[in-house]
Amino acid sequence: MVKERARILVVGGGYVGMYTALRLQRKLKRELGRGEAEITVVTPDPYMTYQPFLPEAAAGAISPRHVVVPLRRVLDRCRIVIGEATAVDHARRTATVTTLATDEEGGTGQQLAYDHLVLAPGSVSRTLPVPGLAEYAIGFKTVEEAIGLRNHVLEQMDIASSTRDPALRDAALTFVFVGGGYAGVEALGELEDMARYATRYYHNLRPEDMKWVLVEASRRILPEVGEEMGRYTVTELRRRNIDVRLETRLDSCADRVAVLSDGSRFPTRTVVWTAGVKPHPVLAATDLPRNERGRLRCTPELAVEGTTHAWAAGDAAAVPDVAAREEGKECAPNAQHALRQARTLGDNIVHSLRGEPLETYSHAYAGSVASLGLHKGVAHVYGRKLKGYPAWFMHRTYHLSRVPTFNRKARVAAEWTLAGLFKREIVSLGSLEHPRAEFELAAGGKPSPNPPHNPKGSS
Repeated sequence: MVKERARILVVGGGYVGMYTALRLQRKLKRELGRGEAEITVVTPDPYMTYQPFLPEAAAGAISPRHVVVPLRRVLDRCRIVIGEATAVDHARRTATVTTLATDEEGGTGQQLAYDHLVLAPGSVSRTLPVPGLAEYAIGFKTVEEAIGLRNHVLEQMDIASSTRDPALRDAALTFVFVGGGYAGVEALGELEDMARYATRYYHNLRPEDMKWVLVEASRRILPEVGEEMGRYTVTELRRRNIDVRLETRLDSCADRVAVLSDGSRFPTRTVVWTAGVKPHPVLAATDLPRNERGRLRCTPELAVEGTTHAWAAGDAAAVPDVAAREEGKECAPNAQHALRQARTLGDNIVHSLRGEPLETYSHAYAGSVASLGLHKGVAHVYGRKLKGYPAWFMHRTYHLSRVPTFNRKARVAAEWTLAGLFKREIVSLGSLEHPRAEFELAAGGKPSPNPPHNPKGSS
């Protein structure tokens, strides 16, 4: 039994937000039924995106709708508010939220009162003041960006196949990826694999006509899988004729020319930015303590330091890693920790409501797996190093076991099975990004050169 009626506000519908709310609605099933507790989830999207599957969605190995989990179906005992939390006043226990109706109503947002707060807004792309980045680059954090990038790559192949201008052809077939972490390497590996396969359907394109460039500012890529596996990954990518530039930065991509810090210049129509993330801006609009990197200072019990009834986990939280040998080390902001932190976080909120002792979050890092394309991968798990097909198989097995709901597991497994029996589907649906263009033209108008603003769409 809870001591008093509890209003729990969860900000964010990603890994931590969804799994925490799911844990809470299971643990507080009776209290929710009696009206002694209520759970509100504020999220900009009505779904949770399983980001490790974005590269395969971009390559067409998985349908986009199977990469996302509808929150209203999974969190059927929670109130789902589609919107953005723009400020949090924890001293007053209120959060300011803007919804899809806020602009239509001419308001500045609604105030949501709460008793317990879970801050799990995740992270956003960390960008730098690189000329041309905002105008020409595309990120790789959302399913919209992944599908937009797939359409864009195939569209560039169509342009190259149909032009007689060698400069335009060269720019269309040059693809620059900035960032040598999971997102950049896996996206590059999967898309290069897809594009290489697609060339068999173009009479005047060959795989060697395409130029793929990976730019990384540090001296190694995929640090999570260890230095040896990182070196193997570089060797494997270069064997596929991918230009890997280590200790190199993107200085400019203005006028569709990628200029690197080593002096190289690549005319290109494709720049993919995956150079890290930073905490969500809403954290700066709270009265909660943050560290020098902008993440919330948390205790090993996942409570925000120096406060009561405020909790955080995932990318937004600086959680002490009690399982690490190094003192003062924090948990890495990755999916492996986020999924496990959500369980402990949900349990600790229930313990707090019932006046029970809190649990300490502790998890020894098991290792990492990464895909480099179909049947290619690297892994460093429990001290064992794998590469090639075994690593790729482990990557798929691990993430299939972690994707939420049996429904999604079955659908993803079915798609992989069918993909092994039939040829790849190579088709661009770029018109999905501008769905009204043809109708506007038919109705006597002119299709807008600039589509309606969509902060989550592709460029």
